[in-house]
Amino acid sequence: MLELFRRMAGAPAFEAVGLGEQVVARPIASGCTLPPGGVGVVVAASGHTRRVTAGGRLNLADGERAWCFHSGPYGCELLPFAAAPEIGLRVHFAVDSIDPRVAQQRFDLFLASEADGELTLPDLAARIETALQRELAQGNLALPPCTTLDEWNAFRGGFNQLLYTRFGVTVDDCVPVDLRGTRDYAQALLARAVADPVPRGPAFVAPAKHDVPSATAADDARALRRLFLELPCIMCGLRQAALPQGQGLFRQQQALLQRLDLACLAAATMPALALAAPGQPLAPAVQARRIGYSLRAAGALDEAWALLARLEQAEDEGLDGLFDEADRIVANLEQALGRRKAVDDEEAA
Repeated sequence: MLELFRRMAGAPAFEAVGLGEQVVARPIASGCTLPPGGVGVVVAASGHTRRVTAGGRLNLADGERAWCFHSGPYGCELLPFAAAPEIGLRVHFAVDSIDPRVAQQRFDLFLASEADGELTLPDLAARIETALQRELAQGNLALPPCTTLDEWNAFRGGFNQLLYTRFGVTVDDCVPVDLRGTRDYAQALLARAVADPVPRGPAFVAPAKHDVPSATAADDARALRRLFLELPCIMCGLRQAALPQGQGLFRQQQALLQRLDLACLAAATMPALALAAPGQPLAPAVQARRIGYSLRAAGALDEAWALLARLEQAEDEGLDGLFDEADRIVANLEQALGRRKAVDDEEAA
């Protein structure tokens, strides 16, 4: 009995300050009690997750990690166009409640695969902004000048589905806002010049973000973890998408699933970054190249999630183009995974 009281007295306390305001999720130790309004997400070493309701006590097994998150709501201001910092969107969103139709909640998967310590609201808002800017730049979402009501409703539908599919959050409200009085243009131009010091010209092609030489082995490990955990979920999402009409599209869907299955196998059997073979270290230049290909593969994951969001809203007549887009994304993924395994330039070619 005395030992029981000693364990209760020595239970660690969870610091919940800021949770639900500027902090979306925070790591929590075993033995802590979840605060009111907090939800626990326990992540096993295999990536499987389970939730613990508010007020519950966490008991973690070996190899398990846990986060405590608050569902919100949260508010942030996003820049849909990087070149127009005066145009903004004021967004209010909340972490989605449990969906009984799925085995793993999307926000739980996001924490398991992408969270590295505390997840703050500015960090999550930056990820959302990046996903939004990518979709607008690729033409998958449209927000033209003098947007009509129908165009705005179409944008809202695509934006809502993108955030739900990519991050597991639900948009409560989204309104355009003028940010001219809150943005320092000089500071924005200076930050852009520091990030991209080479002057742009008609023939200049900016280097891919995935080829940045400052990427480290930790970036490679995070990218491979994302591939290992998220590729099976993307396969499930594609399999559960609207069944295409006609034998041609059906066969294309089956071929994509087979290729994604092989990509899952490639991600699960990826060689160590620093080894060319057992006991044979790999040159630093080749390691840097491998890291770049890991990040490219992770970038293909982001595009795949956005494609799944569009598939959820697609009509039968629009499936042809979406499956062609899926073929391009899977081809990029296959190339990046194949080159990540390569040891020399001939194998990578």
